[in-house]
Amino acid sequence: MAHGSLTLGEVADLLGLECRGERTRRLTGLANLALANEQQLSFLANPKYRKFLEDTHAGAIIVTDEIAADASFDCLISPNPYLSYARASHLFDNRPRMQPGVHATAVIAASASIGAGVAIGAHCAIGAGVQIGANTTINSGTVVGENCSIGSDCILHANVTLYHAIRVGDGCVIHSGAVIGADGFGFAPGPNGWEKIAQLGSVQIGNGVEIGANTTVDRGALEDTLIGDGAIIDNLCQIAHNVQIGEGTAIAGCVGIAGSTIIGAHCMIGGGAGIAGHITIADGVQIQGRARIIGSITKAGSYTSGTGMMETSAWRKNAVRFGQLDELYRRVVELEKQIKKSQSSEE
Repeated sequence: MAHGSLTLGEVADLLGLECRGERTRRLTGLANLALANEQQLSFLANPKYRKFLEDTHAGAIIVTDEIAADASFDCLISPNPYLSYARASHLFDNRPRMQPGVHATAVIAASASIGAGVAIGAHCAIGAGVQIGANTTINSGTVVGENCSIGSDCILHANVTLYHAIRVGDGCVIHSGAVIGADGFGFAPGPNGWEKIAQLGSVQIGNGVEIGANTTVDRGALEDTLIGDGAIIDNLCQIAHNVQIGEGTAIAGCVGIAGSTIIGAHCMIGGGAGIAGHITIADGVQIQGRARIIGSITKAGSYTSGTGMMETSAWRKNAVRFGQLDELYRRVVELEKQIKKSQSSEE
């Protein structure tokens, strides 16, 4: 739902927030406190930015009731300003939207089933037996393989590839360059080199899932690769075959998850993390960026691996010392034994 402009009162009503100030003030967009002008709505979610309140030119600001108590500016009252900002962003979203219909250059198999209000862009290829739900948008250059099922109200951006028999739920967004259902990395060593293992599973994606640009989700070897409802996956991630990702889990960019690993619900995985195969991550786990997870995690909490940032020269020295830790540990233990023995003999 995008609008050219809205009054402050209209925004308040659409978001279900209390309005304090001039309800007729016209707003044309959103901006941060430092850059906003008098026709823009801003928000204060982080207390460290409170200093910008005095100098901001924002037409109105989303704030908590505590901040609003002393406010001399027009504002909307929210218990969670950041969440309200997220919802307000959709009111001013000006991205182009395709009109329902099929572009003349799209190639659609006769056996495909296309729901009401579907938009299919230029040079798309829709395979045999495909089912596309109502009000879904398939942007230019996207390929949907045979017997795929895509739910209603989805958006597949340009140049997405769905291999055969992929299942996508309702309300999903898949960004450009994503590849869903490529073969998993399955090979067996043979007398003449690597022999490929046919990947016989599929990929099942739940409702409300968002998958970032150039992310790959491999199909299962035997069972399906599974992505739960409401999961969000950033750009340039690799989800290997037979991985299971729980509902509501968030995965930042450049994460790699090896095959047959099970990620719980409502986890948060930081950018660049690497997760080994055939392990299990419990619900509610937070994995920090660049962490290397090589074993199962059985309880919720925050997990980190690696060493802290430092100057390269110091890092090189410490890297050498890290390799000596086991020897140093054994020497310390032996010294402690000698000290205790010496103390006992003196007594």
